[in-house]
Amino acid sequence: MKRLTGAAIAVALVPGAMASAQDLDELTLQLKWVTQAQFAGYYVAKDEGFYEEAGLDVTIRPGGPDIAPTQVLAGGGADVVVEWMPAALAARERGLPLVNIAQPFAESGMMLTCLEETGVESPDDFPGRTLGVWFFGNEYPFLSWMSQLEIPTDGGEEGVEVLKQGFNVDPLLQGQADCISTMTYNEYWQIIDAGISEDQLVTFKYEDRGVATLEDGLYVTEETLAEDGMKDALARFVAASMRGWDWAEENPDAAAEIVLENDATGAQTEKHQKRMMREIAKLTEGSDGSLDPEAFQRTVDTLLAGGSDPVITEDPGDAAWTHEITDMALE
Repeated sequence: MKRLTGAAIAVALVPGAMASAQDLDELTLQLKWVTQAQFAGYYVAKDEGFYEEAGLDVTIRPGGPDIAPTQVLAGGGADVVVEWMPAALAARERGLPLVNIAQPFAESGMMLTCLEETGVESPDDFPGRTLGVWFFGNEYPFLSWMSQLEIPTDGGEEGVEVLKQGFNVDPLLQGQADCISTMTYNEYWQIIDAGISEDQLVTFKYEDRGVATLEDGLYVTEETLAEDGMKDALARFVAASMRGWDWAEENPDAAAEIVLENDATGAQTEKHQKRMMREIAKLTEGSDGSLDPEAFQRTVDTLLAGGSDPVITEDPGDAAWTHEITDMALE
């Protein structure tokens, strides 16, 4: 990051002020996944000039199936990453000192979705079934849930067969799995678009099962947080980002259009992104970016409940998160 200048700090204090290019402090944000409405708040903040008004030049890097945000951060490829807390805490326990500085997503959108015709009506019906699960860090909530249910994940009549699911819904559509991982704002609707009606599906929301873990938080390393002037820059970044999220919630269709304009692949569709934005707004609604300590502890407790193979082995405590940045952003 460029060192903060007096002009940049002044810009952050004057509403509507615009910094010149040479006064902007540079930050790079690594997203967890590809360009889509899941990250609308950041694209809105950039395209609507909220970052620039805050004295920042923010580069947004899309993610993908082979991109692990924590690895990008460890390699110095980003200043801030969007990551799910299970992956972040697992990385922290392995030696990467990640700190949650903000939590725009107040609720989890993760579900397990099953075809009604399979006969799965409750978790009691899971044993003997094949369940599709995402990996690359996304498997942690599922494994913790199965551990709490005391259902083995190595197959057999008493356990479940775990299918390493790609980031699509093919295993359900092709009969390879009884249930698959979906998000309320994405894959679930891909199933609907494939011609399966909602009444033909049975869903299990992690949030409703008491095993939801926090998703899409903003993380930096302890070293980054300790750099001169970085806390100020991060506070301005969080404030501008939450301004972007508020704007996106109030203007979902326009926010989706901004996302589409930033999709270099051209793979996203207007219908899907507008629908996704409305679902995402349900997860960010009411959030000012501050992490809820109770939700943090619920996530930790869920991850520790892994039996002989827990996601994390020790409670990381308050060192894994801070309110300092959001407190500064809200001043």
